[in-house]
Amino acid sequence: MAGLAAAWQLAEDLGGSGSRARIVVLEAGSRVGGKVRSTEFCGRTVDVAADAFLARRPEATGLCAELGLDDALVSPGASGAALWSRGRLRMMPDGVNLGVPTRWWPLFRSGILSPGGSARAGVDLFRPHRATPGAPVDRAVGPVVAARLGHQVVERLVDPLVGGIHAGGVDELSAEATFPPLLAADRLSGSLMRRLGQPPSPAQSPPKPAAAPRTRPTPVFWSLEGTAARLPAELAAALIARGVVIHTGVAVESMARTAGDGSGHGMWRLALGGDAAVLAGITFASGPVDATAPVDTTASGDGMGILHVDGVVLAVPAGQAAGLLTGHAPVAATLLADIRHASVAVVTLSMPTGAIRSDLVGTGFLVPRTSTIGGRAALITGCTYLTQKWPGLARPDDELIRLSIGRHGDVRQDELNDDELTAAAFGELAGILDIVGQPSHSMVTRWDGAFPQYAVGHLSRTTRIEQSVAELPGVAMAGAAYRGVGIPAVIGSGRAAARAVLRSLDGTVAGRPG
Repeated sequence: MAGLAAAWQLAEDLGGSGSRARIVVLEAGSRVGGKVRSTEFCGRTVDVAADAFLARRPEATGLCAELGLDDALVSPGASGAALWSRGRLRMMPDGVNLGVPTRWWPLFRSGILSPGGSARAGVDLFRPHRATPGAPVDRAVGPVVAARLGHQVVERLVDPLVGGIHAGGVDELSAEATFPPLLAADRLSGSLMRRLGQPPSPAQSPPKPAAAPRTRPTPVFWSLEGTAARLPAELAAALIARGVVIHTGVAVESMARTAGDGSGHGMWRLALGGDAAVLAGITFASGPVDATAPVDTTASGDGMGILHVDGVVLAVPAGQAAGLLTGHAPVAATLLADIRHASVAVVTLSMPTGAIRSDLVGTGFLVPRTSTIGGRAALITGCTYLTQKWPGLARPDDELIRLSIGRHGDVRQDELNDDELTAAAFGELAGILDIVGQPSHSMVTRWDGAFPQYAVGHLSRTTRIEQSVAELPGVAMAGAAYRGVGIPAVIGSGRAAARAVLRSLDGTVAGRPG
């Protein structure tokens, strides 16, 4: 998504009259869209990763508006979620801000915390807290909340939400990067619960989404009719219509800076790997003279194609970016290589109608990492009732269920094959929802190294990476490893990187291929 968004921004900025600039997207995989992916399952198209995006952030809804997809936006057909706590499913209390309760009575009534845990959280409302304007710039989310509201709030509410979003643990996740209002509220005097329950000031409020339909109230999440993966598909089609070249099955193996031409203008030489037939068919400019010359697929002597370009947006995982930047931006390469990642898996199930004897309320449930199910540490981290959340998937003879598995430090899913993983995950689900029988169909999707971990100090490290890369002419970074893992954040990352590349080149590509 970051690479497609960068290409879209470049097409916007370089599409003026007289521009000869060319734009190419190189995708190592067989399809575009990265982790925004769908597949066919039981006669329906289902998302196997992100299935929605935040409505309050403008990047995704704004892009939908630019693509003419306003009328295709759909909101979930159910609302609310539950938590597995104290041996049963309990609905999330009203007034929760990323797991931090902002109202005590709904928290107490939910039963998620023990009476003692609820009483400990309530102390925040009555015990004065002094302002700490000199507190560290960044701290882990968990200790901040635990000091004010107690460990049960962290373990049973905050960690399932914030930790679940990032596939990590809140004892390590950066509050500055994942929950900045928490740090701001903690530095002020008074109750943390009350502070986080206040609406943001106008200066803190994000712009209103450009694509939100005016005839309906804006929900928390939007998706697109059919599947969230329609967004990269529509974007790719729009890019091709604007002359952008997209090649799948082509990876950048290395990059090198070439000497300047007669005008003193250097370029980047990209060594491409992939299927030889695919490489032979690439007709993007191989140099500054002929914009239609084919890539030289034999120049490297090892089956690699060679591509010369003015600017590069590296919309690749952090580890791959580190390898490409070694020798060019050593500070950035070192910092990128240090970013840890979590692997996760998704198990999608079709259950016969009537097999689930518990009522399916809301969109699903979360499972705290400290939970036990059937006497063992829980494997699943969450469950989505797909046919409840997205009524367009509903059929009279089954219910579609999606189970999420895996967090940083938990490698159990890697030790199980697909059948074993499905059996283990379904066993836990059956115990929670009182299911009889077995799934009619199942599907496992694995996402290895999918979630970059935003450790304390992450934004400071990201700034240093960006500063190091900014010293390279015409290069910028984009993706989930930097300033947000959701679809809107990644779109914004790609567009910002495209603008950074153009600023670096200072308009030199507007009248030449590159």
